Parts: sequence; C-alpha cells; structure tokens
Amino acid sequence: MPQYFRDSPESLVPDALAGFAAAHADLVAYHPDHGYLRARHPAPTRRVGLVSGGGSGHEPLHSGFIGMGMLDASCPGRIFASPHNRQIFEASRAVAGPGGVLHIVKNYTGDRINFGIAAERLHHEGIACARVLIDDDLATDSDDIAVGRRGTGATLLIEKILGAAADEGRGLDELAALGAELTGRARSLAVAAAAHTAPASGAPAFGLPEGVLEFGVGIHGERAEGTTPHAPLGKLVETMTDQLLAALPDGSRSRVLALVNGLGSITSLELYGIRHALAKALDTRDVALDRSLTGTFVSALDMRGFSLTLLASDAETLRLWDAPARTPAWPL
Repeated sequence: MPQYFRDSPESLVPDALAGFAAAHADLVAYHPDHGYLRARHPAPTRRVGLVSGGGSGHEPLHSGFIGMGMLDASCPGRIFASPHNRQIFEASRAVAGPGGVLHIVKNYTGDRINFGIAAERLHHEGIACARVLIDDDLATDSDDIAVGRRGTGATLLIEKILGAAADEGRGLDELAALGAELTGRARSLAVAAAAHTAPASGAPAFGLPEGVLEFGVGIHGERAEGTTPHAPLGKLVETMTDQLLAALPDGSRSRVLALVNGLGSITSLELYGIRHALAKALDTRDVALDRSLTGTFVSALDMRGFSLTLLASDAETLRLWDAPARTPAWPL
C-alpha cells in the first residue's frame, strides 16, 4: 500500500504549513499560534478582507491563493476537517478592513458551524462579517440531502473573481451579493478511478472494481450514488458536460468559464486531454469557452480522478477574471 513521506501522521500538516510559508515568505506570513496564513502584500485599495479555509488535503486550495488579487487569509484544518472557529476568528480579525471581512465557505457542516461561530465573535467585537456559501457540486443536488450541495471546484473561481472585485474597493454587501450570484451559476462534477490513500493507515478510502468509475465522488472521498463503466474519455466528458450545462440557470448556457481540475494523482498529460475533450463537447453544443484553467487546484490527497466546473460567464465576470493576481499557486 502507498505510504506518505512524513515523520508521523500528526506532523504531516504542520510540517507542510511551515515549509509552505518558508518557501513563499515573500508572499505569505504564517501564524502558527493561531493556525492561519495571511497575505503580506494585500491591495491597498481593498476595504474588505477575504478569508477562506477548510480541511488540509486539498492543496493548493486555499493557502496557495493568498495574495494580491485573491485571499487575504486562509485557515487550514486537519486533513479533511474544518478549521477551528478560533483560527477563523483570529485570521478574520487580523485582515478585516474598514468595511469588515467576507468569509468564503464551502458547504460542509463543520465549515458552516465554525465559520458561523467566528462570525458571531466578530460581530461582538464590532467587525462586520458576511458569508458566501459555495455549493456547486452537482452530484449532491438532491432534496434527500439535508445540507444541500457540497462546495468543490467553483470555490477557486469565486475566490479569484471576488478577489478582483475586492481590490476595486467594493463594500461587504456588494461582495457578498456578487459571491452568491456567482455561486448560483456555477456547477461541478467529479469522477474517480481510485480513492485517495488514508494517511493514517496507508489504505485506500474505498475500493473500486477494475474498469469502473465512481461518478459524482466528493473531494473528501465521499462515495457517489453510483458507478459507471470506464468509457472512452470523449464520451465521459460529453456526459459530464451535458449534466453540468443542464444545471446552469436558463438563459446563461451560451458562454462559460471552465476549470479542469485534477484530484491528486492524475497526470498533466491526462488533464490536457480532458481539456481538449471538454472544448470539443462545448463547441458541438454551441457553447463558447471564454476562459479555462487546467491543472490540480482542488485536490483530494492522491485521489485518481478529475472534476469539471462550469461557470456561466459574461463580460463583467471575464473582466474580473482577467485582473492581475499574485499568489503562490495562481498560474496566470
């Protein structure tokens, strides 16, 4: 069974955070006492601080996107576990601007609870706080799921667009409204041929028969409702594309911004092939691919799979997307 390179299961995350901060010391500062990282050089025009976070194991999300044009701070939890509300509170207090702080939260119970507690503490200190809840995962779009859709790949796209808007000096309410509107026109779907390796045991989180894909897997290794035969790539991407387009709001399916995202152990060779298949699928459906981003940005440790995210685009969305950003992991 695969084994992680680490001193111990307990040291994996803190050692990685210390190494990350040292490697990017020109861009980020690490506050180990309170467990958060913050940008060293935020835009001076920003009135509202942007804070996100979540379980470790999804790198480079979120800490890789701290810096000018994106996040002011990130709060990494333990592997696949929410950060503590104390981390979120301290990070938010440190980066709040005169207009307050905006939390960008993936829709998981632990994240919602801990960001909510932190927001209450901020309110008691007189710091304005609002939340954007990311719930883009198409596989969990069901009335039978009480917590609603999970937050996945669209998180990165929304962090980038909100970061550009915040750099323009927009206020808290305006940013929160923009985030909610963006989330409403973004959907993601993930497939996997093999589960991630559990760091504590070195065993796969779940097993799959040969030639079968988990269709609709979660970024924490959550099983999908069903599996599908490992079809040729073009057919698989067409199926995913049709489902994603159908889930976008009516009247907003003619232009999209896309994320082709690796879940951990898939190769760049495969990812660019997936991007090619997606472009062909969109073209045959008369959908313009305005922008795309390809690579591993929202991983699930070493899961062998990929996700597709489509965000209905327009001129204003693209203007904000194209705005400059400088963070450890932003490629443009």
